[in-house]
Amino acid sequence: MVISLFCARVNVLLLLLALCSPCKFIQSPMDFGPLSFLQKTSTACVDFGRILFNSPSAVLRPQSSEDISLLLSFLSSSSFSRVTVAARGAGHSIHGQAQALDGIVIEMDALPSNIEIHKKGEGVVGVSYADVSGGALWIELLHESLKHGLAPRSWTDYLYLSVGGTLSIGGISGQTFKHGPQISNVLQLDVVTGKGKLVTCTPTKSPELFFAVLGGLGQFGIITRARILLQDAPEKVKWVRAFYDDFDTFTSDQELLISMPELVDYVEGFVVLNEQFLHGSSTAFPTHLDFTPEFHSNGSSNVYYCIEFAVHDDGSKNASTEEVVEEIARRMSHLPSHLYGAEVSYYDFLNRVRMEEMSLRSVGLWEVPHPWLNMFVPKSGIKAFRDLLLETISPDEFAGPILLYPLLRDKWDTNTSVVLPDAAGGAAEDERVLYIVGVLRSANPASCTAECLRDLLRLNRGIADAASAPGIGAKQYIPHHPSPSHWREHFGRRWERLAARKARFDPLGILAPGHGIFPRISSASSSSSSSSSL
Repeated sequence: MVISLFCARVNVLLLLLALCSPCKFIQSPMDFGPLSFLQKTSTACVDFGRILFNSPSAVLRPQSSEDISLLLSFLSSSSFSRVTVAARGAGHSIHGQAQALDGIVIEMDALPSNIEIHKKGEGVVGVSYADVSGGALWIELLHESLKHGLAPRSWTDYLYLSVGGTLSIGGISGQTFKHGPQISNVLQLDVVTGKGKLVTCTPTKSPELFFAVLGGLGQFGIITRARILLQDAPEKVKWVRAFYDDFDTFTSDQELLISMPELVDYVEGFVVLNEQFLHGSSTAFPTHLDFTPEFHSNGSSNVYYCIEFAVHDDGSKNASTEEVVEEIARRMSHLPSHLYGAEVSYYDFLNRVRMEEMSLRSVGLWEVPHPWLNMFVPKSGIKAFRDLLLETISPDEFAGPILLYPLLRDKWDTNTSVVLPDAAGGAAEDERVLYIVGVLRSANPASCTAECLRDLLRLNRGIADAASAPGIGAKQYIPHHPSPSHWREHFGRRWERLAARKARFDPLGILAPGHGIFPRISSASSSSSSSSSL
């Protein structure tokens, strides 16, 4: 055991010597004892955004958490000050957040999935839960949990994302108003800190690390395993859409829906810029509907809005889903005759974006640049943010959905690392509501050149800066900032806590360099004042 560990450390040393050579990468695949390093691959420098392409010097495909721990332990105790490490799940980042220029990328999908489902009453925990690898995809967890009639409570719209990846961001969808984000539905985590320590943590056991890594952008540790809260899964879902030509009515009805969690299980919404946008693949409904609205209104705007909500057929309600939808619809103020519904399986509803993906792949429009912008917007600033968007977006040129729907502030644990906008100081109920707005643009290389893409990124930066200023007071979700000073501004009064957590769990700044929040420092110049064993 001692000899094996010694050999592994020597081999890692040889690897790092190679990393620091003029070649900058391993020339051929090499087996370093328990660590399987490969030469740099195209996937390690490519993400969904297709905006940045930072090549690592090496890629680690770990077979266990101990492999990751060994690597980070060596880096944190060595003098190789230039080497950084990024964990890559499904590679769905936008701005190179899972990349490590001349560093090491850990491909988390190499970890064995080993999804274990525990029904309520089977253990000491009085709830149903799943233990799942941080590199497993949510779609894999869904497949396995449904075999037991169970499913996670909170989702993202797209399920082909890694568990560790979304827990490092937040994880939101139309269920967030009811169950909170994915990071509010975690019972336990296995984490490898930047020091290489492998820690099992919960809200009461090593709580500082637990809350730091949730929404922590990979800055404090790498999630190798998570315990996810489960609930009984419905068999079917009534999926409904209602249309509006007035923004205030649209948002008022969305807030009405999230005030009825006993009836409604999912609420989202999107902006309809034009008729082609409505019938495009990114907003297509799962059943044929002869919906041909007249794109004009009594006002000057030709913009429409759509609320999308769902009711689960799970036996928990005192009426059929049809009756529940009728009851809900009577309270809404949508356009007359513009409410449509379809009954689908629970699996098909959750996996709805996969169909859109397949459609876009078929015409070569999936693997294109995605200059996305996601913002948390206080309720008090949502109309001003809508106006800002419509002033800067051309309906004829925009390609992709614009999501806009409400969340509830009290469903987010303030101990996590996620930054929400400060409450505006209005009525208590108004302070409770905030909105997520996703400007999910695609840039087709056939019509958008490199200069065009740069213009779109500058446009996003301008929108984000304007929205973050007083008057709107928004914050980025899945944040991207150009400098450490911008990051300080983003975290605001939470910066000191973030910096203290970084100093405790990753004092050398080894982890997640793609964000550009903290610089990588050498072990010789780092402070040794922390007494924590983590």
